[in-house]
Amino acid sequence: MEREPVAPSLAQLHVQRNRARQAKWSAEPTADALGQFGLLFEAPAPPVVEPIVEVAAAETRSVAPVPGPVTASVEVAPEVVRVAERAGVLPERTRDDAPWTVGELVGTLRGRLENHGTVWVVGEICNFRPAQSGHVYFTLKDGAAQVGAVLFRRQAAMLRWQPGDGAAVLLRGRLSVFEGRGQLQLIAEMLEPRGAGALQVQFEQLKAKLRDEGLFDAERKRALPAFPRRVGVVTSVQGAVIRDIVTVCRRRHGCMNLLVYPAAVQGTGAAVEIAAGIRYFNRVAEGGQPSQVVDLIVLARGGGSAEDLAAFNEEALARTIAASHLPVVSAVGHETDFTIADFVADLRAATPSAAAEMITESQHRVEERLQALESRLYRAVRFQQMSARQRFTRLATAGVLQRTQDGIERRQQRVDMLSERLERASIDVRRQAADRLRRLDARLQRQDVRAQLQHARTVLRSRVDRLEKLGAGLTVRSKHRLESASARLGALSPLAVLDRGYALAFTEGGAIVRSAEQLTAGERIVTRFASGSAVARVEEIRSREERGKDGA
Repeated sequence: MEREPVAPSLAQLHVQRNRARQAKWSAEPTADALGQFGLLFEAPAPPVVEPIVEVAAAETRSVAPVPGPVTASVEVAPEVVRVAERAGVLPERTRDDAPWTVGELVGTLRGRLENHGTVWVVGEICNFRPAQSGHVYFTLKDGAAQVGAVLFRRQAAMLRWQPGDGAAVLLRGRLSVFEGRGQLQLIAEMLEPRGAGALQVQFEQLKAKLRDEGLFDAERKRALPAFPRRVGVVTSVQGAVIRDIVTVCRRRHGCMNLLVYPAAVQGTGAAVEIAAGIRYFNRVAEGGQPSQVVDLIVLARGGGSAEDLAAFNEEALARTIAASHLPVVSAVGHETDFTIADFVADLRAATPSAAAEMITESQHRVEERLQALESRLYRAVRFQQMSARQRFTRLATAGVLQRTQDGIERRQQRVDMLSERLERASIDVRRQAADRLRRLDARLQRQDVRAQLQHARTVLRSRVDRLEKLGAGLTVRSKHRLESASARLGALSPLAVLDRGYALAFTEGGAIVRSAEQLTAGERIVTRFASGSAVARVEEIRSREERGKDGA
């Protein structure tokens, strides 16, 4: 029965088009910047026939390829066909033929890929997992796709650098398929570092930016309340994280309430939902219902890869945490996982369970102390009862029954008294514990860094005001002294005399004329006034007596 022809698929048409284009290329192609020749199609080199033949052995049967072109016909046995299929020579099977098994299909695909040869791939490492066997497993990815890779122990020992998550590398290796999972993987033969990956670079840049802005400073970190009544938890309600937190809090502090804000903790939009949860609890704390007001916020998520935790590395979420009026505890991932939210939050917990233990630590200590005291009291009462029973058994004669009854009554009274004393002692112990707790809290308040900083700012502001006042006084006094000296200097200045109508006479040599006897008739002199000067000639010289006579 003939089958109807089946239309080729899109992938088959793509392969046929590539083979048609390949006929125009050179006989020995080289790898380009975008891909490797022969990955989805065969290289255009002339084909070489490598028939599969059986090779006889002592008591075994194996198959091996015969190199070089062969022109003779070879009859291939059925069991050899299967090996040929694994080697990449695949006869087309129709519906009437035997169908593929999963193992045959995956094994055949593996054979075709491994015959492809060496490939060079550039990408970023994530999910880096060294195994105890010495092999190294990781994922190579870029912005469009990802593929698993393995570096076996021998090649890993030859590395001269330590790869890790976020590293950009150039990988040389072979394509293969892990048959146990049917998963495509790269078998790495060489790794060269290419600097930090894109996600790691973004992480470090954002970390440096927020550190420079002071969002990581210890001064802005707030202490957690010692006995929180309600705690807001922003996490996914589908995972095991919230169950772990509830279990720990119920065991250590059964009176504390947990309010959960459901939010996605992975994928697109997760950071927006987490930030919305933080803003919700802050908005309720400012003017919401008292039953919904929380004392602190916990951001919780289980472990995962760097991509899974990417939502907690968003800048918008970091700024929302920094702007929160409530203390924020970051409990994201495992001990080795660090996110931007860990650095900005008021407290980082290694795991969500560790965060639950931190917020219930003070209450748990008080309860442990009370339980220890209660246990001691119970053991003391039991010891007294056992001692009384032992003494009672020693008094078995009839003559002492009355005295025994009297002793029992007295001891009952003593038990009542001891019970009262025990009750008062228990109350005193609890009161002392509460007083000690208040004193410790007062000491913590006195040692609060914010109060010390406020006092230091006040002292600094007072001293700056004093310096400004002293500087202003010195400036005024210096100005007065300068004005007084200027006035005295102006009074003694010859220019001031000229302003009153007097003039100075100089010889042509520049010497000042102090007496008429210094001049001769016909000599030229320079007369200087308050503004300007004049050149004159001496016509006549008169003595002081002659001027007196003329005046008479």
